[in-house]
Amino acid sequence: MSKALHEERAVEISGKIAALIDNIKSVIYVDRLRLEYIIASKIAGGHVILADTHGVGKTSLARALAGSIDNSRHKTVDTGESTIQIDPFSRIQCTVDLLPQDIIGYTRLDGKDGNFMFSKGPIFANFVLCDEINLLTPKTQGSFFQAMEEQKVTVEGKTYNLPSPFFIIATMNLEGAHLFPLPAPQLDRFMIQISMGIPGFDDEKSIVIQHSRSDGWASFKQVVKAEELIGWQEMVDKVTIHNELVDYIVKAIRATRENPYLLQGASPRAGVKLSRLARALALVRGLNYVTPDIIKELFVPAISHRVTVRESAGVPAGILADIIESIKVAR
Repeated sequence: MSKALHEERAVEISGKIAALIDNIKSVIYVDRLRLEYIIASKIAGGHVILADTHGVGKTSLARALAGSIDNSRHKTVDTGESTIQIDPFSRIQCTVDLLPQDIIGYTRLDGKDGNFMFSKGPIFANFVLCDEINLLTPKTQGSFFQAMEEQKVTVEGKTYNLPSPFFIIATMNLEGAHLFPLPAPQLDRFMIQISMGIPGFDDEKSIVIQHSRSDGWASFKQVVKAEELIGWQEMVDKVTIHNELVDYIVKAIRATRENPYLLQGASPRAGVKLSRLARALALVRGLNYVTPDIIKELFVPAISHRVTVRESAGVPAGILADIIESIKVAR
């Protein structure tokens, strides 16, 4: 593919993503920048964690994103032994008594023919909302590891493919009782951590008016085919990131391991994820190359959940902002 054609393709994709964003914003309040981050995470092949309070529209956001995608040709997934029906959207309401099989599924005995059958869990969906994920025990949180990394799950020695597209939006309580910290390997599998944020007065007034109407979703429609979304994921690899910017990323990641305020810095995986996310966000914005500003913009939301701050050292965002400011891009 020539450079000129690639630029045209990037602009074309950006236009379709803009239509997707407008469709989602027609039914819920969400900041456009946050939507860009979420969609970039999706087409980068990653997952999103929302650290938020209750009632800010997390479920509506996940439903709107799922409902904007036409999955009519992706209603089943071939597991290798059988075909499993796929849901476009599923919600997992996390509680302390939830078990791994409640999420990924289990094998049961069919009373009709005496054969063992696999009963799918809610993880078998294109878009999965995992609400209040840090209410799960560590054992149950571990059931997400393989799904997030390999897009597969293993039950009683048998491995089952998950659908494509596949995307997890997890919400995390910032405070409360019976909370379990997410293991570092699990946090590392999330592409980005952001907050929906509290809307301003005028936006909150619009929310009250819109959601008080029974026809609030009347203008909502499917605007993107699943095949297009999968195609965008393939295009991310073709977005250029110059060697100087790779150096920029590596220096910034390594600086987190040397910072005296951080007990644990970011892993090499963090640099891989940041690089891919930067390419995806460039594509969202109609660019066929990554800029230093995109990397700088994404550094805090892409890295903050991957580091551990020393006691009384402050918050990750401030420390990471200082780190990225201190790194210079070679010209």
